[in-house]
Amino acid sequence: MNKPSILVLSFSDLDRDPRVNRQVRTLAEKFSVTFAGFGTGKDLAVRFIELNFFPNSVIYKIKKAIQLIFRCEERFYWAQPPVRSALEKLKGERFDLIVANDIDSLPLALKLANESPVYFDAHEYHPREFEDRLSWRIFQQPYKKYLCAQYLKNASVMTTVCQGIAEEYQKKYRVDVDVVLNVPDYQEISPSVIEGGKIRLVHHGAAISSRNLEEMIDMFEFLDDRFSLDFMLVPSDARYFADLKKRAERYPEIRFIDPVPMTKIVESINCYDLGVYILPPTSFNNEYALPNKLFEFIQARLGVAIGPSPEMARIVKEQNIGVVATSFSAKDLAHALNGTSLEDIKVMKNNAAKSAKIFCFDQNTKKILCLVEKALGL
Repeated sequence: MNKPSILVLSFSDLDRDPRVNRQVRTLAEKFSVTFAGFGTGKDLAVRFIELNFFPNSVIYKIKKAIQLIFRCEERFYWAQPPVRSALEKLKGERFDLIVANDIDSLPLALKLANESPVYFDAHEYHPREFEDRLSWRIFQQPYKKYLCAQYLKNASVMTTVCQGIAEEYQKKYRVDVDVVLNVPDYQEISPSVIEGGKIRLVHHGAAISSRNLEEMIDMFEFLDDRFSLDFMLVPSDARYFADLKKRAERYPEIRFIDPVPMTKIVESINCYDLGVYILPPTSFNNEYALPNKLFEFIQARLGVAIGPSPEMARIVKEQNIGVVATSFSAKDLAHALNGTSLEDIKVMKNNAAKSAKIFCFDQNTKKILCLVEKALGL
């Protein structure tokens, strides 16, 4: 008997997008999977179809702005190079199920599906994704709202990254939404030993200005001398990355180290004591963020130090794996850290080791396959 065929669509790099990468890997274990998007897919046993990338020319950006400002949503959407190349390269093919990642791939998935079901993984809350940026609110927000209002109701199954975002989609668009967390694979490792009474902090991720990473630098004005911090950053914004390095020059306790591939993050940060992250609620998605890095901290058997982000704080408090500052200021997080003893941190790391079995991708595998089988009617 032939395996059901599944097409996974994502306008992201399969080699760099951990959520989509794990999704594809999971589906490939039971189904015949084709992935259409960017990257190479070289590490996954699936059929790979590379789509044309978004142009970066000034002319394209001007044309895009004009179409969006005059609310030509459909004309703009179907003229995008990734969409056009997908329609061309997948013409005449039929799949038993199509998985669409992010709102930008959903209309395409529904068109290609014909009468087959569509599993939509929204990831974030798209109508308010970058609402802290004026240009995004002017050009992109009406477009994202249009796509959600027009197409969400046609998906057979829908998921997102946390409960707060799921509830907002349910409230605004009256759709049923399940939660699939951004958790890494389980790894059998032990918490590292705290050495010499010194507490080693780490933060990894992308250097993006809206994340206000400078707060983690500024807290060294208030921290006691037990603490050091290593940044492992991908320089997504080269100018911002350079500004961070310059800002940190006055604190010898802060280093910038080279990033590692996403599959190596957990083992690379296992030698630290606490993962640290302050994410001010500058947008709806930042307010309800439940990012990969929190679960990578846990999987690496680290304690966690964060601001009062509700989704992250709930897990940190329930599992007793870290400290939650009273605000998103550098001073308040430093105060929370200064109040921790070495014994407190040892307990946090041991509790993270217990939580690692709960917040790992094994749990997601079961949920994703259950949702796919539900959509397929199996």
